[in-house]
Amino acid sequence: MFRRFSMFALVCALLACAVQPPALAAAQKKEGKTPTAEEVAETVVLIYGARERLAQIRRTGVERGRITRTAEDGRTEEITYERSFKRGESFEKDKIRLDQRRPTLEYSLIFNEGKVFGVVRGTAFTPRAQDVSTFLSDRVHGLDALLRYKESGATVKFAGKETHKGLDLWLLDLEDKEKNRTRFFVSAKTGRVLWLEFEETPPGGGSPVKYKRTFHDYRIVQGTYFPYRSVLYEGDRLVEEAQVLTVTYGVKMEDTIFQSPQSASIQP
Repeated sequence: MFRRFSMFALVCALLACAVQPPALAAAQKKEGKTPTAEEVAETVVLIYGARERLAQIRRTGVERGRITRTAEDGRTEEITYERSFKRGESFEKDKIRLDQRRPTLEYSLIFNEGKVFGVVRGTAFTPRAQDVSTFLSDRVHGLDALLRYKESGATVKFAGKETHKGLDLWLLDLEDKEKNRTRFFVSAKTGRVLWLEFEETPPGGGSPVKYKRTFHDYRIVQGTYFPYRSVLYEGDRLVEEAQVLTVTYGVKMEDTIFQSPQSASIQP
């Protein structure tokens, strides 16, 4: 009986956190006082799974899905992908591999301790600057940039609050050590990131382009929150929609999948 009551109390406490994030709730109760950037950031980390749990469960993982990209002339391209990752001793030493299958080509992009290279038909190649920028965009301007901001040495700043279609939002600016800036729009009710905005200068120069990525269909994956669908806008134009089909954490994987074919071939 006591065990049943304790479990019920635990579930109620978790549900209360989901409805009203604790740090934000405390800040809201302070009459006339706005929350600090760290209060908002730490609430997001807690809601998505808590720092220690995220680090343990998401040590490795494999994500599979499909991406639909829309060109300026309206033509679309369907891409199926598999993204494998392995957290390093630090944020900079992470390893990421993105295998992509396009209608006419299959190739991989690999991030290994700060360097990016490609592999096609077993041969390494140097990818285009635009492809590298797109590949790293999710890492630089994605949810992990906020969830791991302390680990990466990024700084956060509270940028105010807004109401959008009846939703109360907290605005949080993040700047990493390379001065990349991202603004996160966080629901004051749930503590989840609803969308983020950033600017990027195209490779080769030119005027900065404003992007917006929205997050949808949040689900619980091994005790952590994860959005199964995201949409990327360039200005007001939809340029990419990503749909996750499966995601699994804690997958055993060898470091060789993150090495160039030449390096892997000379391993003892």
